[in-house]
Amino acid sequence: MSERPEEDSPLPTPRSNMSSPAQDLEPFEDEGALLGDVDQDMEEEDGEELFGDNMENDYRPMPHLDRYDDRIVDDDEYDQMSVGDRLAAEEELRRRDREMGILRRDDRELFYDQSDDEEDPRRKRRIAEKAAVGEVEDTEMIESIENLEDTKGYTIKEWVIMMGPRTEIANRFKNFLRTYVNSKGQYVYKEKIRRMCENNQSSFTIEFPNLAKKEHVLAYFLPEAPFQMLEIFDEVAKDIVLSMYPSYDRVTNEIHVRISDLPLIEELRTFRNLHVNQLVRTLGVVTATTGVLPQLSIVKFDCNKCGCILGPFMQSQESEIQPGACPECQSHGPFMINMEQTLYRNYQKITLQESPGRIPAGRVPRSKDCILLADLCDRCKPGDEVDVTGIYTNSYDGSLNTDNGFPVFSTAIFANHLLVKDCKQIVQSLTDDDINAIIKMSKDHRIADRVIASIAPSIYGHDFIKRALALALFGGEPKNPGQKHKLRGDINVLICGDPGTAKSQFLKFVEKIAPRAVFTTGQGASAVGLTAYVRRNPTTREWTLEAGALVLADQGVCLIDEFDKMNDQDRTSIHEAMEQQSISISKAGIVTSLQARCSVIAAANPIGGRYDASMTFAENVNLSDPILSRFDILCVVRDEVDPIQDQHLARFVVGSHIRHHPSKKDADVPEVVENDLQIPQEMLKKYLVYARENIHPKLQNINQDKVANIYSMLRQESLATGSLPITVRYIESIIRMSEAHARMHLREYVQEDDLNMAIRMMLESFVETQKYSVMKTMKQVFRQYLTFKKDHSELLLYILRQLAQDQLSFQRSTSEMEALTIEIDEKDLLDKAKQIDIHDLKPFYQSKIFESNDFVYDARRKVIVHTVPETISTED
Repeated sequence: MSERPEEDSPLPTPRSNMSSPAQDLEPFEDEGALLGDVDQDMEEEDGEELFGDNMENDYRPMPHLDRYDDRIVDDDEYDQMSVGDRLAAEEELRRRDREMGILRRDDRELFYDQSDDEEDPRRKRRIAEKAAVGEVEDTEMIESIENLEDTKGYTIKEWVIMMGPRTEIANRFKNFLRTYVNSKGQYVYKEKIRRMCENNQSSFTIEFPNLAKKEHVLAYFLPEAPFQMLEIFDEVAKDIVLSMYPSYDRVTNEIHVRISDLPLIEELRTFRNLHVNQLVRTLGVVTATTGVLPQLSIVKFDCNKCGCILGPFMQSQESEIQPGACPECQSHGPFMINMEQTLYRNYQKITLQESPGRIPAGRVPRSKDCILLADLCDRCKPGDEVDVTGIYTNSYDGSLNTDNGFPVFSTAIFANHLLVKDCKQIVQSLTDDDINAIIKMSKDHRIADRVIASIAPSIYGHDFIKRALALALFGGEPKNPGQKHKLRGDINVLICGDPGTAKSQFLKFVEKIAPRAVFTTGQGASAVGLTAYVRRNPTTREWTLEAGALVLADQGVCLIDEFDKMNDQDRTSIHEAMEQQSISISKAGIVTSLQARCSVIAAANPIGGRYDASMTFAENVNLSDPILSRFDILCVVRDEVDPIQDQHLARFVVGSHIRHHPSKKDADVPEVVENDLQIPQEMLKKYLVYARENIHPKLQNINQDKVANIYSMLRQESLATGSLPITVRYIESIIRMSEAHARMHLREYVQEDDLNMAIRMMLESFVETQKYSVMKTMKQVFRQYLTFKKDHSELLLYILRQLAQDQLSFQRSTSEMEALTIEIDEKDLLDKAKQIDIHDLKPFYQSKIFESNDFVYDARRKVIVHTVPETISTED
């Protein structure tokens, strides 16, 4: 066995321990030749030249030196030792070394003296790691750093990157992930990690309040040093995932911890220098997104001169990595990125803008760039309202420095957690109690009346408009037969009428209650603002497409106020969006089609400011027939003088102002409910999104003849009166409204009641738009449809009279005296009313027709008392 001097050794090492005793004292022969004619007179401070002409002589065979000393070579044979015996022997050697005071590097005791009174730090770390994986009880856990929050004068960023604090943070976080349980005793994050791996994902979410409750020191460090802390969290999470699923690194090389529910929400306009490099949370609307691009993560370079591969280098966000010199040829470049061995990650930039409802009065909305990496890319699209938690950081921008004349930094948010607020997300956040309450509510026979009473409860009356808005919010079911022809499911509504009738307030309410809504006005909206526009990207100088209001409202509601104030050219641009629900673009070399699957709810004023009942709807409103035919429901609001109604309205408005005075905001008062039918607004929103996401009504066994007869009658009346043109779109409108009514009741199939209600809404919309002279005639023609589920007082009075007559006849047959008063049990009337699907008798008891016919309701005894007029008694 031969041994050679190492290549980097400056001189041949003496081989006394490898030579025979006789050769121990032999000098090296021809030392000058060994050094390759090195100048022996070279000055010491100049060093020695190790690379001479005869450098290879250092490695020539020297048989008398190239062998071991027999005294130190053990050639004896030994029995094979078992693993247990070997470990016992090694432990015995370590014990002997400790007693002799010998420090062993492999025991990691190089910097510790056994004379210290402190406990073995290695043992502390080992016990902490065992506690983190659950092998010992927490009471036995001994932390390697007792007071982690004591930074000993260092900044938090400096403290957390030190080896001791970093190890302690990792141990504590590992213990948190493995041992945190909720109120039901379930291991929350073990379950999240398991679910993440089942779905082949690379990130899971940790709620900040849970971390603060269990590990308050980590929660204190996290916002102050987010880059460093999240790096530790990701490493720990990856270790735990690989311990649970050893082969998971084949799915992904990185595991990311996402932090949600940060308690403080900052507005985009309030970010200042104190937020730089801090973990922040903000809300906004996505207005623009780039494509998903590859970003350098771990880079390797090729040397163009010798072909050597340099790296790997970790690419940071702050600056570009450039190698210094090639280790092979010592050249300083040029270097090219090795495309095959370089690792990339997904990169996307989005633009966040302040939500419309959060902008201070008199201010324009601010925006901020947000960087999405890894699996956060492509989570959102323009128009989405998002909740972003990330690191607010800056980067030097040379253009800003040039323009402003002094160093200025551009800022961006590096997202760590992204939550899109849409129907699906809201439904996923519903608890079991919420779902049970929604299902229980849907079984109430008055659910439709309750939903309508909860639509804009601060506005008095206007039941027809509220029902139309409710149907538009729930919506029908879109269809695409044979993937050839799309049929929209969204319901479009136009509200037109006199000023001061709360048209804009209806739109504002829908903006608040709808899960996704975009509000605009006809005066402030142009054609490109409603559809889409093309602009040049300031970074890439390429033409890009920006979304307008209808595209931003995709799968939501687009609210257009002052619809009549729009230009004709701008109004015609939304024809395709309202019916085909798409927007075709052909500008600047971009030819595409954008989705605009949204309901359009518009408000318009009539010509001259007030609605003239002596003219048709088309004559009152300056809108073309094509645009009117695209609205499913037309609502006419008239400000008519009625002393009784005006008195009720005034009392309602005054009472509403008293109840909702701003001074009551300071006190913790529950939500005011005007009557027993109303649903709290938060519950109404949950009910709405649950129905839209989970209920998809089907058409089955509906009365097709009834729909055909109604359509035929409407066509004839339209031709005779010369009012609104009735097209085949109105048949589709009836179907959409029947599906929306079924969805409001959480039904899987459309029933007869749903179809009757849709026909009633269609006829009311048609009749209300006629001239006053024609309106009465039409109400008589369509009376049987218009009275569906309306005021049943006359029908109930007829039933009550029959019961009273039967009771009167019975009393006369059993008594000789004339009965002037009779009592009717309320239960008898209720049983008869339920047979015709009437369940609530309270409005009938309070109606004028009930009182004027000499009926009195005794609520205590639950009987109806009837006084028989003398004329009836004498005649009988």
